[in-house]
Amino acid sequence: MFKKRTVSGHVLAWLVILCNILSSSNGFYLPGLAPVNFCPADKESETCKSKISLFVNRLNSDESVIPYEYHYFDFCTVNEEEKDSPVENLGQVVFGERIRPSPYQITFKKNEKCKTLCTKSYDGSSSDSQQKLSILKTGMSLNYQHHWIVDNMPVTWCAGEPADKNRFCTTGFSMGCYVDRDGVPKDACLLLETSVKPPDSYYIFNHVDITIKYHSGKNTEWVSQFGENSGRIISVKVDPRSRQSNCEGEPKRIPGKPLGREEKLNITYTYSVTFIEDNGVRWSSRWDYILESMPHTNIQWFSILNSLVIVLFLSGMVAMILLRTLHKDIARYNQKIDSGEDAQEEFGWKLVHGDVFRPPRKGMLLSVFLGSGFQVLAMTVITLAFACLGFLSPANRGALMTCAMVLFVCLGTPAGYVSSRIYKSFGGEKWKSNVILTSMLCPGLVFGLFFVMNLILWAKGSSAAVPFSTLVALLALWFGVSVPLTFVGAYFGFRKRVIEHPVRTNQIPRQIPEQTIYTQAIPGIVMGGVLPFGCIFIQLFFILNSIWSSQMYYMFGFLFLVFIILVITCSETTILLCYFHLCSEDYRWWWRSFLTSGFTAFYLFFYCVHYFVTKLNIEGFISTFLYFGYTLIMVFLFFLLTGTIGFFACFWFVRKIYSVVKVD
Repeated sequence: MFKKRTVSGHVLAWLVILCNILSSSNGFYLPGLAPVNFCPADKESETCKSKISLFVNRLNSDESVIPYEYHYFDFCTVNEEEKDSPVENLGQVVFGERIRPSPYQITFKKNEKCKTLCTKSYDGSSSDSQQKLSILKTGMSLNYQHHWIVDNMPVTWCAGEPADKNRFCTTGFSMGCYVDRDGVPKDACLLLETSVKPPDSYYIFNHVDITIKYHSGKNTEWVSQFGENSGRIISVKVDPRSRQSNCEGEPKRIPGKPLGREEKLNITYTYSVTFIEDNGVRWSSRWDYILESMPHTNIQWFSILNSLVIVLFLSGMVAMILLRTLHKDIARYNQKIDSGEDAQEEFGWKLVHGDVFRPPRKGMLLSVFLGSGFQVLAMTVITLAFACLGFLSPANRGALMTCAMVLFVCLGTPAGYVSSRIYKSFGGEKWKSNVILTSMLCPGLVFGLFFVMNLILWAKGSSAAVPFSTLVALLALWFGVSVPLTFVGAYFGFRKRVIEHPVRTNQIPRQIPEQTIYTQAIPGIVMGGVLPFGCIFIQLFFILNSIWSSQMYYMFGFLFLVFIILVITCSETTILLCYFHLCSEDYRWWWRSFLTSGFTAFYLFFYCVHYFVTKLNIEGFISTFLYFGYTLIMVFLFFLLTGTIGFFACFWFVRKIYSVVKVD
């Protein structure tokens, strides 16, 4: 496996270089994440800006998987050609982020009071107006959330009073609220400053109070360069309101029934801006209040660490017992061979030494799964390493997904190499079919599911629908980069000599005795995924929250630790069950080792179903279909990952134990 060690060596070298850069550079900032200095309009210069741009992102909801762009709901917009619009990276486009400029005009240190943004008029005699108003009502009934960005910081809405210890801040705020026909208001209606809420009513949040806190240049190293009036933004918070007009009066109520032909409705959008100086928080720590106050992130660290210690302790016990038992078996067996005792006294796993390396059925499919699984494994390790170094932080939007996709494409060479080496060891000769299936089967299944769901999102007009140009780019990466690299890896793999096994394979297969229920394939596979799943289910809750509830996941260091424990647990569980099966004289371990640890993915699927039923309020067949479609992609990739870990651990174990016994 010379190629594998070479790739790993290059990756390790790059990581070491990056660590040295991070530790030796004083003024190091990630691309696009450098601080921006702001000044009043009369102090503006090339290095100090006065205009603060507010960007709007797509709106999403906990009750629907389908996000929409900002202009879909007929809010106030601006000509994008007149303002610079940021360019989304590949990860942002795939995740459905659509960042657009907004008409909000904000100048540093200039407070605004009830400034009118625009007025939207709806006429009951116009079908177009009725449709726009209906879309607006649907968004409020499903509790769609705004997501704004200022200075690369998410605009937050904080619940509770500032002095409240239980106060939390979220990166989205509701576009409005809905009181159903039974008079039951949605949670967002708690923001309404009225106790009278008629049934079947909608209340649009058409006014926002924006509070911007900044760190001034006083007593800082950059005061001499930018002046004492300069500052850096450390937080942007919004307080949504519903107002009739001129930022005053009762909440803006929209009746549930459609407008009459003679009826008209005007909605005026306004905003206020307040600047507050706060030198207690440095620019480098401005994300802390968001990450620390996100809901459901007050983890019971003691219980988690306790469970990790238990898992490590159990894994250590399994390894110790297994090694001691094996050591005694091997010593006793070799002693009998040396003393010339009858070989018929063999028992257990030693009886099947002539069949243990017999090629499995469907060896082509197994080798293809192993090649793609190794590709996913390498992608996961490198992505988590970069995330732990801070390159894939929440501030660098879309970087995590972009990094994972690019790495998967570029790791086609190891996939082709591993698949061809395993397939050749099975005695396979159809090398063309092997390399084509390795480059097409698993990526094709993922892309097929993704394409079907993208068609649905495109039909619904969702922002999550990947544009045609991006689909072409993804196909170009697949067929233009990944497929050729897979062929290169397979070329080197097939040129290598066949993997030599420590014992010869008999021509006639040995009869497998009748197995007990505990040593049969299906019970063993089902039991094999329990312990690995127990290592990760706590983290799954936070990962699913970040995917489906718009919450930020930032605990990459802890995730990397959990991943290492997952690898250890999958390996030891598979080895232990493989040893029991060999002791019962069942030598069919190839597929069983892959499926034993791979069955962890089925527990992952059941947990996603539990999360869908108990934590989400998703309504509608389309949203449910999309949820389980994306879940299937995640489960399939996890199946390849865990299955590959278990197979190679068992492969090493079987070769190791049969290489130390003496066989005539």
